[in-house]
Amino acid sequence: MTPPARTAIALDPVDVAGRLRLSAFRLTRLLRQQDTEGLAPTLSAALATIDREGPLTLGELAAREHVAPPSITKAVEKLVGMGLVARTPDATDRRVARVRVTPAGRRRVTQNRSRRTAWLATRVRALPPEDLAKLDAAADVLEQLIRESAEAGDVT
Repeated sequence: MTPPARTAIALDPVDVAGRLRLSAFRLTRLLRQQDTEGLAPTLSAALATIDREGPLTLGELAAREHVAPPSITKAVEKLVGMGLVARTPDATDRRVARVRVTPAGRRRVTQNRSRRTAWLATRVRALPPEDLAKLDAAADVLEQLIRESAEAGDVT
C-alpha cells in the first residue's frame, strides 16, 4: 500500500533524509541477503569494488571501502584463497602489490548483481504504474545526489 502523498511545502529535508537513509540501509540489507554464495558482506563489497575499480593497491581498496588497512588485508587474503582475486606486482613500483578480480571473481560479482536485480525487479513489477514512475524519478534524484557528491569530493 502506498503511503499518502506529502506536499512539498510540508516536507522537512531532515525528516526526508532520515527516512531515505533508513530505507536505503534496509534495502541494501535485503539485497545483500540475496547472495546465496555465503560471501560475507565485507568480502562481497571488496570484491565488487575491485571488479569495478581495480586493479587497486590494498591502501586504495581500504580507502574506498572505508576500513582499516589490516581489515582489508585479511579480506583480500580470503578472496585470494577463494580464487576470486589475484595479487600482481605494480608495474612501476615492484614493492607495491595490486589486486585484480579473477574470471571466477567476475562471475561471482555478475551472479550476485543479477540475483539482486532479479529479486528487486520481482517486487518492482508488482507496483502500480504510478509508483513505478515515482521510483524512476527518485532514482534520477539519487543519481544526481551521488554525482554532485562525487564532484565535490565527498565520496571515494
